[in-house]
Amino acid sequence: MIKTIHIVVFVSFLILGCSQDQEGKLPAHPSLSLSVSEAQEVVAGLEKYPLLASSYQELKGAADGAISADIEVPLPGEAGGYAHEKHKQNYRDMKNAGYLFTFTGDTAYAFFVKTMLDEYALLYPTLGPHPLSAKQKPGRLFHQVLNESVWLLNTAQAYDCVYEWLKPEDRQKYEDNIFNPMVELFSVKYAEAHDQIHNHGMWASASVGMIGLAMGNDEYVERAIFGTKNNGTGGFLAQVEHLFSPDGYYMEGAYYVRYAIRPLLFFAEALERNRPYMKIYEFKDEIIKKAFYSMVQMTSPSGEFFPINDASVSMNILAPGVLYGTSVIFDRYGFDKNLLGLAKIQGEVYPNGAGLKLAQAYAQEPEVTEPSWSSIEFVDGDDGTHGGFGILRSGEGKDQTVLAMKYGGHGLGHGHFDKLHFMFYDGGEDVVPDYGYARWVNIETKYGGRYLPENNSYAKQTIAHNTLVIDGKSQNDGNRKAADKVHASRHFFDVSNPEIQVMSATTDVHYDGTSLQRTMLLIEDQRLEYPVVLDIYRVESEKKHQYDMPIHYKGYIMNTNFEYAGDSQVQKPLGTSSGYEHIWKTAGATVTSDAMITWLDGHRYYSYITDVPSKSEILFGMTGANDPNFNLRNEPVFITRTSGKDMVFASILEPHGYYSLAEESSISVHPTIQELRVVGHSDEGTVVEVLGAKDLHWTIMINNAVADADAEHTVDFSGETYSWKGNFKVIQK
Repeated sequence: MIKTIHIVVFVSFLILGCSQDQEGKLPAHPSLSLSVSEAQEVVAGLEKYPLLASSYQELKGAADGAISADIEVPLPGEAGGYAHEKHKQNYRDMKNAGYLFTFTGDTAYAFFVKTMLDEYALLYPTLGPHPLSAKQKPGRLFHQVLNESVWLLNTAQAYDCVYEWLKPEDRQKYEDNIFNPMVELFSVKYAEAHDQIHNHGMWASASVGMIGLAMGNDEYVERAIFGTKNNGTGGFLAQVEHLFSPDGYYMEGAYYVRYAIRPLLFFAEALERNRPYMKIYEFKDEIIKKAFYSMVQMTSPSGEFFPINDASVSMNILAPGVLYGTSVIFDRYGFDKNLLGLAKIQGEVYPNGAGLKLAQAYAQEPEVTEPSWSSIEFVDGDDGTHGGFGILRSGEGKDQTVLAMKYGGHGLGHGHFDKLHFMFYDGGEDVVPDYGYARWVNIETKYGGRYLPENNSYAKQTIAHNTLVIDGKSQNDGNRKAADKVHASRHFFDVSNPEIQVMSATTDVHYDGTSLQRTMLLIEDQRLEYPVVLDIYRVESEKKHQYDMPIHYKGYIMNTNFEYAGDSQVQKPLGTSSGYEHIWKTAGATVTSDAMITWLDGHRYYSYITDVPSKSEILFGMTGANDPNFNLRNEPVFITRTSGKDMVFASILEPHGYYSLAEESSISVHPTIQELRVVGHSDEGTVVEVLGAKDLHWTIMINNAVADADAEHTVDFSGETYSWKGNFKVIQK
């Protein structure tokens, strides 16, 4: 059942200056993310700053469309369904209308907010727990209380904007029938969730704090800041302190930080405006600034967030929290051309004082270029000791080459079993991708838009990522509680030479009795068209195991240097558990020397060469097995399979050539690099040689001992002595 109301009002326009009281003081409201004085400055700047003007017109168009349409306040429905989306649209419409009332003084906008709140004040007290919660903590309007927190945080800002205009009896009605019951739900009934260090806890505490500030309820604000026990073990400050590493890296990954950054920044801004003595933007060595910058650097050259942990492969820097953050961070932490570059991509600023400052700087800058981030390493864990995430970059702009490796903690409930996993971006493509999550957000027919069963059975499993799988089992046996207790460790990270960039990480806690070390290099050489990836993955084990090295790719196989047999008539899954049950075996081969596979992705060829240990298998696969509801995307993978105890998997990935379907043109279909050889490895070091055309000959030496940039190393393999200083050395001949 949907209740529809058509608004007919007489519009009255007020001059903003007349909203001051008789003593000339500005009203206490709004004060969360916009003030009357800011609104005046924004309106005055519309003719001067085009980016501000277009942002304002977009906001006004949305608000005008809302107030001219019927109001619908439906009974709760399925996640991703009509009712779910309508309640989300309602909070957006209320917030937009509240802002426009502050900008223009037009009471039609205030009346719209009032009428909408009237309907929610009637509906909300009649609702019990959402009937379709599906094991989530249910809200009343939404299937999970998280969505209700989002509703409240946004509605609090609308309420803040019209607070002075409303009659006291109206305010009492909304607080008694909507806001107080919501705060009770979020912070009393679900007190544990409110204080849990998690993005849900961030939203809960921020929403309670925002409505507390709007209502003038100090008890709510204190609860939001310090937790339900009022001792700092939960609440907003605990969220900010423990969800982020000292570098600002967010433990749940880039996809979830773009979600958590929104309540973080809105409540931080509200606190700065209402409790400036807290100096929230200085908290934990300016951790809010670091959180924002780490988020926007955890992106591909096209601006999509790295899809680690449960993540969409297409979420990008146009997300609402990033849009808001670009303006706020510029305002609170100062001028940065990269923020201007973000604003250029986003095409808008936030319509308040912060957005005004950003638009002004944007208009005054002679030339605004898109941001081009540099190589960087982020440590993980709130104390920075839980491994990290490394990003190697070469080039500029959207054609930048990017190599990323994950070697931190699990990532809480959204974590994947994927330590020492890598992704590779080149030529505008995600060449070696991550699957991300198994979910179709807001598609009601796909499990209500929630995470699909295949998220656990495939997307989280180790085989779904580009890292070693031992004995066909996922890391920590796929046990989340076990995985949460451990983490990988950084070995070394060195980008001092832009032509030879290196990152290395280790773990001995993800497979029993096994130590793993992955060292990845991004190397440039004038004999090569593009930077190449050299991957040296060392395994030490007490027992003999089966080792699988999956490489997920996009595009089409063009060539191999070995014969393979295609399973063209009957295909079977690669296994029965740990994600293997979801991969059809499409072809296979036995190889005894360097194996080379070339595929075409976009306009560029990619050749993968691996030095296989003795007799090995190459298995080709395609996701989609044991998927009766077609929940998985059909994506290809090839797997190098071998067995043994101690060994080194060495491989190189070379981008090369050009192909145009329209021009029917193909250039350099064969790679320059032709051979890769593991010379030897020991506890002291690993030595690898790379050979190719144009007299290309590299010798790569890697430190396997304790990382030390000044240590001297010497190893002897096959009668040859190799010496170097530091953690690595690359000799290019």
